[in-house]
Amino acid sequence: MEIWPALINAPEPWVRYRVLTELYDYDETHEAVAAARSAMIAHPLVQALILELQSWPGVVLSSHKSASQHYHKLAFLADLGLTREDPGIPAILDRVLSHLTEEGLVTLPMVISTHYGGSGQETWGWALCDAPTSLYALAKMGYKEDPRILKGRDYLVSLARDNGWPCTVSKELGTFRGPGRKEDPCPYVNLIILKCLALYDDTSCREAARTGIETLLDLWENSRTKHPYIFYMGSDFRKLKLPFIWYDILHVLEVLSQFEVAVRDERFAEMLSIVLDRAGGEGFYTPESVWQPWKGWDFGQKIKPSLWMTFVIQRILKRMVKD
Repeated sequence: MEIWPALINAPEPWVRYRVLTELYDYDETHEAVAAARSAMIAHPLVQALILELQSWPGVVLSSHKSASQHYHKLAFLADLGLTREDPGIPAILDRVLSHLTEEGLVTLPMVISTHYGGSGQETWGWALCDAPTSLYALAKMGYKEDPRILKGRDYLVSLARDNGWPCTVSKELGTFRGPGRKEDPCPYVNLIILKCLALYDDTSCREAARTGIETLLDLWENSRTKHPYIFYMGSDFRKLKLPFIWYDILHVLEVLSQFEVAVRDERFAEMLSIVLDRAGGEGFYTPESVWQPWKGWDFGQKIKPSLWMTFVIQRILKRMVKD
């Protein structure tokens, strides 16, 4: 808590806004919160994202790891706290919702070559390495209790296996799947589905969520020997990096910290200790790896501390303290 006052005075309005609402638990009607939120929405970096996302879904999906993908940017706006009530957002979300399937999942345009089991043509479909992120953004931005989104959530839950969630795609994408054994769980899929389920306090989600949590913690415990779908938890995984795009230590801690059963686990504590050891002398954190499309943000460089990253880590620590 000693560092929180410094974060309140951050030049970035999104840092001030989230610190006030998530660390100090101030209400949205609080004068300082309202001022920070207005400044955030008007900020050129945020406005640029809103403008860019008007062209949803953007370029044809070629790599789920691409930090330029529209659905990753939409999830980031949701993380900042933008909702369907904000200018420019309804038009984006209408486009997203127009591509919901019967299962309640969002489709995106993709090209899967015939070599990998696809048609080789541009096809609208979903994969479990993208659909949960789109669903997460919709839920967080105001559609959490919408029957269509709940249907999608329940469909994700139904796909869980005894060892977590596998690599799964819609029928439009043919027999495509990632580079791994089909009986293995996909680490990234488990991460982003848990991220979506963390928004809900629903008994129907708990058993599947608990399985996914154990899957991620077990992968950490056995990181030297278990690398399903070529996802490693080595040196690159342990670098501090934002925003939440791929499979890395901060993303895993951010998601798991929202589940009490995970926070109490010594494997979670071990991961967290690695992050906390990276703190600078005054308690701030500096990015150790960056996504180039985000170089205009304070976490898009490796020279000086990032106040947004420092806030994210402080939020994880706050979740560990019981009321």
